[in-house]
Amino acid sequence: MNRLFEALRPLIQGVVRCAGWVVGAAALLTVASLYLAQHLRIDTDFAKLLPADYDSVQALNELRRTVGGESGAAVAVESPSFEDNRRFIEDLIPQVLQAKGKGYEQPFFRRAEYERDADFLRDNALYFASDAELDTLEAFLDDKVRDAKEEANPFALDLQVESAPAKKDSSDERLKQIYRNLTVSRYTVSPDSTVMVVKFYPTGTQTNVGFIGDAYAALEREVSALEPDSYNAQMDVTLAGRLLRQRVEVKAIQNDVLGSFGYGVLAVVLFVTLYFFYKAYRARTGGAFDGRVLWEEVLRTPLLAVVIALPLIMSLAWTGAVGYLAFETLNLMTATLGLVLFGLGIDFGIHFYARYTEERATGAGVAEAAEKTFASTGQAIAVGAFTTAAGLFVLSVADFKLVLPALLSLFEGVRLLDLGPARTEAHAPRGGGRFPAARPIVGVSTAAAAAGLALALLGFVNFQYDFGKLEPEYTEYDAKQEVVERATSASSTGGGSKPNNPAYILTDDRNEVAAVTKAVREKMKRDTLSPTIHSVESLQERFPLQEDSARAKLNRIADIRARLNENKYLKRDSSRDMQRLRRAAGTRRPIPTDRVPDYLKSRFTSKQGEVGGFVIVYPSVGLSDGEQSIAFREDIGTIETEDGRVYHAGSTSLVAAAMLDLMIAEAPWMVLATFAIVVGLMGGNFRSGRWALLALVPLVVGVIWMLLVMALTGVQLNFYNLV
Repeated sequence: MNRLFEALRPLIQGVVRCAGWVVGAAALLTVASLYLAQHLRIDTDFAKLLPADYDSVQALNELRRTVGGESGAAVAVESPSFEDNRRFIEDLIPQVLQAKGKGYEQPFFRRAEYERDADFLRDNALYFASDAELDTLEAFLDDKVRDAKEEANPFALDLQVESAPAKKDSSDERLKQIYRNLTVSRYTVSPDSTVMVVKFYPTGTQTNVGFIGDAYAALEREVSALEPDSYNAQMDVTLAGRLLRQRVEVKAIQNDVLGSFGYGVLAVVLFVTLYFFYKAYRARTGGAFDGRVLWEEVLRTPLLAVVIALPLIMSLAWTGAVGYLAFETLNLMTATLGLVLFGLGIDFGIHFYARYTEERATGAGVAEAAEKTFASTGQAIAVGAFTTAAGLFVLSVADFKLVLPALLSLFEGVRLLDLGPARTEAHAPRGGGRFPAARPIVGVSTAAAAAGLALALLGFVNFQYDFGKLEPEYTEYDAKQEVVERATSASSTGGGSKPNNPAYILTDDRNEVAAVTKAVREKMKRDTLSPTIHSVESLQERFPLQEDSARAKLNRIADIRARLNENKYLKRDSSRDMQRLRRAAGTRRPIPTDRVPDYLKSRFTSKQGEVGGFVIVYPSVGLSDGEQSIAFREDIGTIETEDGRVYHAGSTSLVAAAMLDLMIAEAPWMVLATFAIVVGLMGGNFRSGRWALLALVPLVVGVIWMLLVMALTGVQLNFYNLV
């Protein structure tokens, strides 16, 4: 490294002599770089952060191709008129389903869930019930018969008789819930019919946050184009849904990053400017007060910020241009490159400028100070840049340093900066040396004690898996979702309430669905200690496609119908709910596929129109908790059927779990590999094991102290700061 920088001395001399030309050329290069960098795009699909051969990634890509998005966008229309709400939604649906964006081959949304044939399902509810729902119904009828026998028993205890009304109320409520789960409301409306909701299901997935933003923008355009006020002067349209939650989260992160970056830049520039203002003043006066020099330095203070910031801005622009020429697209992780490079660049600029001012303060000329700084501090900066580039695979061009000496030479040449030594005896530097080492034993002992305490408390530094605790309160989103829930909570959609973020298991042939469903249920039975599966659904279970399965379901319905009409304890129950149940058990022959309403088939229909080719698995745990998300992935990520066929589940949550699992597994190895690279580069630079180890001490101690602060303050590692 010494030979390299000695060989580059003529270059730095040329930079100092031709400072104006160098700055001008750098400015032109920066303008061209900014033009290229503005075309740099960010791929907002975080599934691209994992290798393409990952099972969860391949399953998600197949899910996108065949099914589309797992979560939907909700539009809530509110006005005093039910008819106006319905008319607006019916006009909106065809417009939204045709909406496309620039660069997209297909519309943003593939289907809408709005109106349902409630009478058809009320007549045939048990035919479309799952096996689990029929089991629940049969268990309810058994309990009802047993309770009726107890009430009719003349020898029943008084306590049982007294509890009969409470049992009846509980039984009635249970029957209402069963019936509610088996049937649907025609519309999703609030109890007072002032809010009506329509849901749109996208062709893309939640991992592509750019797609989500474009889809909601298109939805907003279509809503505005219809002019809700023209339907009803009091009409309000609210956009919500799980997709919007994803968009809100990403926007919040972007705003936080930009806000913290802006405040950070302002604070750093202000601090650095004040520091070098002090350094420049002290260099010229030797520490004595001089009003004239003080005023001159105040006027020159803005130039100090320029000296530090301009080379940094230029290097960032050059890096962006090289990134565009080399890659054209960054992912969500490499998109934070600007933040990393700003931190490194401002750090390197401070070191270079500080050493330059010290050399000038000792009496060195502009050219000599620039050469010495370049050969000493510049060498250290280069090693730091190389280690960072090697450890993080970041383009080292962002740390290019030739502009800073040129700027220093140019500004001093035109007397905008004066970093030379004091010119009078009164202002001579005071003795004692620049860096006296006071009480080294105390300092080393204190550092060692802090390091020992950090190592002792290392076990208290944990990883925060629960992403929900990292999120702020999304007040605006919650208010919008509350409007939607006023309608959804009061309406029946069939199948009961289901958890969010389901996983999909795609099959090559819909005849394989039954085997996959059975395998998932077997896992549910085995996993009793830490269950993560709430339920599993398939069209074949709700709607038998084969003749033998249809006949088996009809026989089971016939048994239930017979019990309702012939059992002496049940047939005399003429309540409204029991009459509804008898109507629901009225199916006596198989229902053809073409008679099945679209709202029943749509959840199980691919974008290509194929029906019943996949299984939906709902989690029983909150997937915002990383540990539970990983556990859910371990349970259903790979499913093997009895005949040895292997299937992989796909969903946004499973990809996120795989990414988190991979990061945690690889993080220690990445740290060790980076440390090994740093050690190797340090050893190569110093050519001395002792000096290399000495240079590594601040790095190691700094990391240990960071862990100490985290342990004492309760700060935990998480997905964001682990990166």
